Amino acid sequence: MGMTRVSRTGLRVSDAVAGCPPAGAPPTATQPTRTAPKDAGRSRSYLPLTLAGQALRRRSLPGAGPAPEVICSPGPGPGSDVSRSGAMVPSRLLSVGPRTVFGGVGRWTRVAPGQLPWHAPPRLLSASCADLSKHQEPPGKKPLSEKKLKRHFVDHRRVLIRGGCGGDGVSCFHSEPRKEFGGPDGGDGGDGGHVILKADQQVKSLSSVLSRYQGFHGQAGGRKNCSGRGGAVLYIRVPVGTLVKEGSEVVADLSCPGAEYVAARGGAGGKGNRFFLANDNRAPVTCTPGQPGQERVLFLELKTVAHAGMVGFPNAGKSSLLRAISNARPAVASYPFTTLKPHVGIVRCDDHQQITVADIPGIVRGAHRNRGLGSAFLRHIERCRLLLFVVDLSEPEPWTQLEDLKWELEQHEAGLSRRPHVVVANKVDLPEARAAVPRLRARLGPSAVALSAATGENVEALLLCLQELHRQHVATELQRGHQPLRW
Repeated sequence: MGMTRVSRTGLRVSDAVAGCPPAGAPPTATQPTRTAPKDAGRSRSYLPLTLAGQALRRRSLPGAGPAPEVICSPGPGPGSDVSRSGAMVPSRLLSVGPRTVFGGVGRWTRVAPGQLPWHAPPRLLSASCADLSKHQEPPGKKPLSEKKLKRHFVDHRRVLIRGGCGGDGVSCFHSEPRKEFGGPDGGDGGDGGHVILKADQQVKSLSSVLSRYQGFHGQAGGRKNCSGRGGAVLYIRVPVGTLVKEGSEVVADLSCPGAEYVAARGGAGGKGNRFFLANDNRAPVTCTPGQPGQERVLFLELKTVAHAGMVGFPNAGKSSLLRAISNARPAVASYPFTTLKPHVGIVRCDDHQQITVADIPGIVRGAHRNRGLGSAFLRHIERCRLLLFVVDLSEPEPWTQLEDLKWELEQHEAGLSRRPHVVVANKVDLPEARAAVPRLRARLGPSAVALSAATGENVEALLLCLQELHRQHVATELQRGHQPLRW
């Protein structure tokens, strides 16, 4: 059964090769008819593009059989017949004169009378949705996850914070039929929203804190004594242990989870003319605008909050030790200054207690004078109530490392080196380090714990000492009336 379809470009293409009626035959009962297009007055030539290319290739191959007959139906005009119902009947195979046919997407071919275009089978005339979907614009930039934000550790930030402005009051009068003197009914404006800093345990760095914040403004008042809506409170999530400074003055210490501090207060809303109604002024027209919000410049400093902090020189094995006693996975390498940001690991004890241990980046001699990584990471030790001095046994005279570490801590803050501590002698798996253990204990006493973070040798002894120090710290805090830190 022959069928003719019209493509989007206006070309009529035959859908079948065999079974078409001869030229000039009337349509049968089983043969579908199509109505004539709008441009019935024109004489146009139509070629089946795909079938023509297939037939042409079969003719050009040597020994190939006869190509199938290609029937092309022209548009209405001379040589074609249109029935009374408006159906067009094909009457000839090819047009006589030269013509230009569509040879593919963006290509036109000049065809002589009685010839077929020499080209490969073109693509379909209609573009599908699948082709268009390949050329869609790339999606926008996705926000960074918390895992990626922690790669860029930031422990200090300067923030400009403005509270929301209050809404303006309205001056208007009540209007009602048969009530000439309705009186003033202008409502007050809403108050501006506050900006509050809130400590959150899920935030590990100040990298997600922006440099400028603006609170939500209050809405203006309305008629019929309607007050404007107040601005919502804007919360800024900061890590636990954030110190808030204004200039050189410490204004807040967010050392507990959920602690809040109002960084900037919103402005008060304006008063409508209803507020100024008095016995001597029955028709006031006065209204006041909303007040601007508070504007402050604050400096945020992060001090890592942990029970114990590991202090040592670069490449002493602090990160390897933290991986051995907790599930934390800081970077480990054979070169110094591998750790460039503090890492906190959680040690789970047998009595269902959790002890947090912080891996502080390596400290060099003269760190209190801003040498090496400087004093930027010394402030993270201030929060730690217990200290783990990690010394490298592979170095000559390892006991001198402990003296230098205590000197740097004492120069940074008086009394910092006298906190409860444990001396950890690492890298005991090396032959030269194992030979230095008796000399170290002769200098520092038998309380020094010799272990190997790489092989896990004698790590249990360190956990027992750490658990005992934590138990003593909790008892001391409870005697002073303070609530100990809990994770």
